[in-house]
Amino acid sequence: MRKLQTDARMVLTGTPVENHLGDLWSLFDFINPGLLGSAGQFATFVKQITSDNSSHYAPLRRLVAPYILRRLKTDKSIISDLPDKTEMKVFCGLSPTQARLYQQNADALAKALETIVGIERRGLVLAYLMRFKQICNHPDQLTKSGNYDPSHSAKFTRLAALCEEIASRGEKALVFTQFRELTDPLESCLAAVFGRRGLVLHGGTAVKHRQNMVQQFQRDDGPPFFVLSLKAGGTGLNLTAATHVIHFDRWWNPAVENQATDRAFRIGQKRNVLVHKFITSGTLEEKIDSLITEKQNTADAILTGGSEKSLTEMNNAELLDFIRLDLQAASA
Repeated sequence: MRKLQTDARMVLTGTPVENHLGDLWSLFDFINPGLLGSAGQFATFVKQITSDNSSHYAPLRRLVAPYILRRLKTDKSIISDLPDKTEMKVFCGLSPTQARLYQQNADALAKALETIVGIERRGLVLAYLMRFKQICNHPDQLTKSGNYDPSHSAKFTRLAALCEEIASRGEKALVFTQFRELTDPLESCLAAVFGRRGLVLHGGTAVKHRQNMVQQFQRDDGPPFFVLSLKAGGTGLNLTAATHVIHFDRWWNPAVENQATDRAFRIGQKRNVLVHKFITSGTLEEKIDSLITEKQNTADAILTGGSEKSLTEMNNAELLDFIRLDLQAASA
């Protein structure tokens, strides 16, 4: 893109700081080359303003602010009739089966890290991080048993309890997961709670069926819940019939979650929206939540007036602390 010869350039994005401040440099290196210096100079600058564990982003914010036009849905001067959005964290424990599987995999990773290095180590770490997230959802997601008994997962049990309250008030819910294989088990669990079937959308759903599903859900007498994979259902859908958005498992990036939430919290919504973010206590999910919060705070500090270390680049001690199982918190 930098080779394009133009008199003017602009970038349209919903995530100017998607993962770290290097993303912001990349955008500005296209629209205004040299403003933030070279990649190396910018990295040095960021290190200076974050070196004392008390980030001071004001100099960077003043530098980029004149070039950024930003609209927030929460700005009443722009959208005066949009209702409120309330976000809450829903903490769950682990079932005995989940706790046992989690600890077994934590021990296996610790042993493997003693001898593995380089690119092979990176692949191993990513594979184990995915395993831990699967265990936190339901042990059957890792073991591939196919049963998905809700009582074997603290998350499934908490989801059922929450949706019983939603069903009792005659309200509708969107349930997001990053795992396509989890969409059908979630639908089966919630069908028992709501007393009727819901809708499921994932990457394998034919494009021609998507709009029909939206129309069904938006009807007053339509299905009471919609289970969606995060990547396939997180953009491009208008689902304002829902007043609850449930993130069953957390993605690394707050912008992705916010886009998914906006399927319900968007122009046309007339009621307040409650966002429920599920977190398994005592596991890496609590650490993921901290990372997400850090990323969001960094973006807010730059745009409204930290770069974090990649998980695969953590040293062994940092990584093992990240995935360590806190049995007291997990069983609370």
